[in-house]
Amino acid sequence: MQRHEQLLHILADGRFHSGQEIAADLGCSRSAVWKRVQQLREIPGLEVDSLTGRGYRLRRPLELLQRHLILAQLPASRRDQLHRLEVLGSVGSTNTLAMQHAPGAGRGSAWFAEHQSEGRGRRGRSWVSPYGRNIYFSLAWRFDTPLARLSGLSIAAGTVLCEVLDAHGLRGHGLKWPNDLLWQGRKIAGILLEANGETEGPATAVIGVGINLDLDRQAAQHIDQPYASLLDAGLRVQRNRLAADLLDACMSMCSDFAEQGLAPFLATWQRYDAFRDRPVRLLGPGSELHGHYLRIADDGGLRLLVEGREQTFYAGELSLRPGDPA
Repeated sequence: MQRHEQLLHILADGRFHSGQEIAADLGCSRSAVWKRVQQLREIPGLEVDSLTGRGYRLRRPLELLQRHLILAQLPASRRDQLHRLEVLGSVGSTNTLAMQHAPGAGRGSAWFAEHQSEGRGRRGRSWVSPYGRNIYFSLAWRFDTPLARLSGLSIAAGTVLCEVLDAHGLRGHGLKWPNDLLWQGRKIAGILLEANGETEGPATAVIGVGINLDLDRQAAQHIDQPYASLLDAGLRVQRNRLAADLLDACMSMCSDFAEQGLAPFLATWQRYDAFRDRPVRLLGPGSELHGHYLRIADDGGLRLLVEGREQTFYAGELSLRPGDPA
């Protein structure tokens, strides 16, 4: 555990802890404690108060993710499928780590982080990642199938993400093709799917999930689209419980997708589809297309009615937006 993470575990309760107490716990001097506090203050999303005679505290308490708590809340059958589970502090990108550590066939390797310095969304966007406030998660899964058959995997991932958040009490959320989750029209979670492998298989997919649990204005100032958090929806969740449920659901989804493809997930997508039967704009590099959104195709493509003619589009660099009412 990194030194600043040891200090965070002491301060996570939001109460004051004296410099002397912290120094004893960490086995260092009080001046070393002061230096580590200054380092904490440089991490996005962390605010540390200090008060003479009382010590240091986090202005807002944190529930830090803990590997043993996540594992304890997984079914035994799921733990058997888990090749590796890592819970880290600050990393570049959980997706990058997951891509570097592919599991064996039919098994998963999972990575959670408290903070990402290089968190990514689709189309090269950055993912704002304040420390310890949200969920940053990636699952690597090995499929004994051709690479092309993974094209609908982000659609399936979106459906299980909706169901997990529904089970935790979220209401009024829906899916925006191909892999965003919205609440009252604002982005509350996103999925980044990356895959590599042989044309005829096997192939490894990495499903990256970011969920906004608690975004203050300072953390969100660099977000360039309407956003929301679970806290905006009046929902406080236990981060370790949510992490375990998310991991369980994504591993189950990968097992089902390997056997049955996208078909079992289509009805759930239709239930949560936020844009069905609405006018939309489809944005691509240097292009904008207006049409009427019909539904997603059986292979996960986007079916649009454009000037009286139905066309099907696939994700790539495309992005869906609301259109002007007719």
